[in-house]
Amino acid sequence: MSDKADTVFDPNPPRRNFYGRRHGKTLRQSQKGYLSEDLGELRPRGITLQDNPDRHPVDPQAIFGNANPVWLEVGFGGGEHMVHMAATYPGINIIGCEPFINGVAMLLGKIRAAGVDNVSVHPGDARDLMDVLPDASIQRAFLMYPDPWPKARHHRRRFVTPEHLLPLARVMQPGGIFRVASDIPDYIRQTREQVPPAGFETIGDTAEAWDDWISTRYEQKALREGRAPHYVTFRRT
Repeated sequence: MSDKADTVFDPNPPRRNFYGRRHGKTLRQSQKGYLSEDLGELRPRGITLQDNPDRHPVDPQAIFGNANPVWLEVGFGGGEHMVHMAATYPGINIIGCEPFINGVAMLLGKIRAAGVDNVSVHPGDARDLMDVLPDASIQRAFLMYPDPWPKARHHRRRFVTPEHLLPLARVMQPGGIFRVASDIPDYIRQTREQVPPAGFETIGDTAEAWDDWISTRYEQKALREGRAPHYVTFRRT
């Protein structure tokens, strides 16, 4: 592992600012049902200070009750990609992080419809999850159409900054794959610049989607508005 990412587990992470929305338009009754009936079973214990005040590391394999490889999706949006991956690769487990509760409700509906059972949902900041994941516990990670924060003074809020990338590198296995998709050229520029120094090497940088890709609603919106998607793949060194 890179020295930059080979850090000691911190049982008392610093307080952080959170940027972005947690709630949107009023949920439909069915979505409220998904949240009340399904989220509790899918939400991993030990992520928040309320249920892990001493911040003990959380074994992701214990979340699923098996030793299958664990993948991570940061900001799953409406959940299309996460559920597609869970259905396409039933021999893996995938944890999704999303603080926007409307997106969580959409994901839960898709999980019901697809009948997948190899998923876990953290309805909060991905940094909180990475705080308690053990070193080298994640085999693959996804950052699909993240919030672009287009204003220059907000670029530090993007996920592709050391504040996020160094913890991600710590929890990823050597040789693990990190995929990034975006339709914002400046986000891709920052991704190319910031990810490799955190402990990754670039192994793909193209306008062609991955073979197992499913186009999400965010990508379809980008295409309708004339923005070209781009796909970058990194390997943990």
